[in-house]
Amino acid sequence: MKYILVTGGVISGIGKGIIASSVGTILKSCGLHVTAIKIDPYINIDAGTFSPYEHGEVFVLDDGGEVDLDLGNYERFLDIRLTKDNNLTTGKIYQSVITKERRGDYLGKTVQVVPHITDAIQEWVMRQAKVSVDDDGIEPEVCVIELGGTVGDIESMPFIEAFRQFQFKVKRENFCNIHVSLVPQPNSTGEQKTKPTQNSVRELRGLGLSPDLIVCRCSTPLETAVKEKISMFCHVEPEQVICVHDVSSIYRVPLLLEDQGIVEYLCRRLDLPIEMRPRKMLTKWKEISDRSDRLLEQTSIALVGKYTKLSDSYASVIKALEHSALAINYKLEVKYIDSADLEPAALQDEPVKYHEAWQKLCSADGVLVPGGFGVRGTEGKIQAINWARKQKKPFLGVCLGMQLAVCEYARNVLGWEDANSTEFDPETKHPVVIEMPEHNPGQMGGTMRLGKRRTLFKNTTSVLRKLYGDAEYVDERHRHRFEHHFEDRGFRFVGQDLEGERMEIIELEDHTYFVGVQYHPEFTSRPIKPSPPYFGLLLAASGKLQNYLQKGCRLSPRDTYSDRSGSSSPDSEISEIKFPSLS
Repeated sequence: MKYILVTGGVISGIGKGIIASSVGTILKSCGLHVTAIKIDPYINIDAGTFSPYEHGEVFVLDDGGEVDLDLGNYERFLDIRLTKDNNLTTGKIYQSVITKERRGDYLGKTVQVVPHITDAIQEWVMRQAKVSVDDDGIEPEVCVIELGGTVGDIESMPFIEAFRQFQFKVKRENFCNIHVSLVPQPNSTGEQKTKPTQNSVRELRGLGLSPDLIVCRCSTPLETAVKEKISMFCHVEPEQVICVHDVSSIYRVPLLLEDQGIVEYLCRRLDLPIEMRPRKMLTKWKEISDRSDRLLEQTSIALVGKYTKLSDSYASVIKALEHSALAINYKLEVKYIDSADLEPAALQDEPVKYHEAWQKLCSADGVLVPGGFGVRGTEGKIQAINWARKQKKPFLGVCLGMQLAVCEYARNVLGWEDANSTEFDPETKHPVVIEMPEHNPGQMGGTMRLGKRRTLFKNTTSVLRKLYGDAEYVDERHRHRFEHHFEDRGFRFVGQDLEGERMEIIELEDHTYFVGVQYHPEFTSRPIKPSPPYFGLLLAASGKLQNYLQKGCRLSPRDTYSDRSGSSSPDSEISEIKFPSLS
């Protein structure tokens, strides 16, 4: 097993996740099986209880693990399926060591950070690196480990120490360190400054790790003199200094790294079994990034949510929309609307915000109401759904968005004025959305219906069924706290769970596209395999849905990716990529 540790310096949020994903993508394109582990030094057990403003969205895995959004990047870039143990936190490590101590496993020894915590970290990484993440079940050959936070943070010290020991345990030829650092360029002089990188590398060395590659994040390409200066003061060869400047799309990052000889370097440094042949998977990335730069036509989607001040709060939703827009050759504009601004109360309190929000909604080509929790802003979301239904604007409701679509229909079409979810109004006479028995309101973490579950289609005429390639069922990921039972009147429940108790998919007849899903399809969207519900929304917003369905769910030749790009699994080739396909 080869281990590649990605650390970061100077500031957090520097792009370690994209660098780690890109390195994995390049190695996977060389025919290697690659897995990824994200280490978060916070004490939370998992990301499930985070506010999206604190740490971006919570990403959900097949096994129900609520994890850091970087694992979403790994899954999308590498087209793999990770488990909750691929996200390691300080909380998980301490919990496992304390459990062992209580059981008496340490035989009366004093339990300390070194060696007990550091040993537990190393054992976890070695155990998890062997777990297959590809459909073929083959054990990975390379494990990319991203250490969150910044080198020098007090909370990441045990992890740094663990990897200092780890490099000797697994031998030098099986371990390398990529250090991502910032090269700022002050506007006053326009000069690229190397001092933060020098300090960061010195600190890392002082802790016992020597970087093999220094990846410099900068706004413009690194000047040769600056590269040589970093090389000299950071004790590495110039070829070990890699520049990742700001690019038009994240799909360009693997190409940028490849161009700078990262494969040849890793091949020598880790003695990787790679043939130096043209790499098909990177052809696909080049095609995707070229296409995203060339887009002329544009379509806009109004995202009506609660956490719209931080786009990372809806990272997977935005990515799913981008994948779908790219597939039909459209540039995507997302109009973020705080749902509270659409409510009548906002007209009194903040009339400017109210009118701006409605102007954004009315000018959008489609409406998306994503998942969320809590009562704030729900009435605004219902207003947006009501507008989309009446104006026949393409609409997609995800999780809470679907439940509110049910409430809206019950209130405004069936005449049940107080129709609501029992979560928001326990006394409602028309509880069209009811609390789940498995949801425990007193406990915050891990109480929801999470992970991959099967949804059966009830009829053959459903638009979504056609978009899923006429499948009889779909396996998608859930993250929600209640379900519902409801009778229809042109409002069809076209999908349900295996027990037939929970309604999972809704569609409205005589509408351009009005769909609600109880699961979260954005978590399984991939750059060349867009998620069908989102794909349908983009097709409808750009006026292409009916034509697409009439052609038997096929895109015109100019909209498909070429057969030269190859598949994302190392050994197989595909002659044609159909949109969207079931993974």
